[in-house]
Amino acid sequence: MNCLICGARLPTGAMFCGECGSSSTATPKTRKRPDPRPSDTTIIQPLPRQPVVISVPLGADGRVQQPTPVVAAQPAPTEPPPAAPAAPRPPAPPVAPPLAPPVMRAAAPPDIAPPRASLFVLQFSTGETVSTQGTGLIGRRPLPQPTERFDTLVQVNDLGMSVSKSHLEFGQHEGEFWVSDRFSGNGTIVRRPDSTSMRCEPGRRYLVPRGSRVEIADQFFMVN
Repeated sequence: MNCLICGARLPTGAMFCGECGSSSTATPKTRKRPDPRPSDTTIIQPLPRQPVVISVPLGADGRVQQPTPVVAAQPAPTEPPPAAPAAPRPPAPPVAPPLAPPVMRAAAPPDIAPPRASLFVLQFSTGETVSTQGTGLIGRRPLPQPTERFDTLVQVNDLGMSVSKSHLEFGQHEGEFWVSDRFSGNGTIVRRPDSTSMRCEPGRRYLVPRGSRVEIADQFFMVN
């Protein structure tokens, strides 16, 4: 006879499986339990960012175009009454044309390379190891909101369901790792290598140095 859950061979008369601990009469259908907490997290929507764009019109040759002055239309002068002929005036001296304004070229933006992301390795108490260089969500069933984008989704196999579905998010700031609790049911605790510990306030980012331990309910992971 074999276990209907993990497939291990069971001795005659066995009441429980020695591999997974399930009852010998258990089936995959009877092991399914409804989720007692269908909505155990709250998401803070990010503030909309309004980009500011400064543009400079350029001509076909790459030079900055000078604005064309607009001259208001002058009303047609009325014809004056005939006057007595006046004495001829001497010719006016020639007037030099005004100097053209200097042509300004648009300054090219400096080539600034974006900061290179650091590699962090997360070792979980459940046995998983995740390498990341960007942002991510951690939880039993992490699911971003429609307006959110993450590089990594880390699913924690927590049979006791102490970890929330979207328990916390993580990312980098100037090459340092940070975590932010997503209003989880059991909270998040950061234990740093210098023996200082802090309970994370939901919605606030906390820097986590390498060698720290981040506790998410009954599970945890190390940051290396």
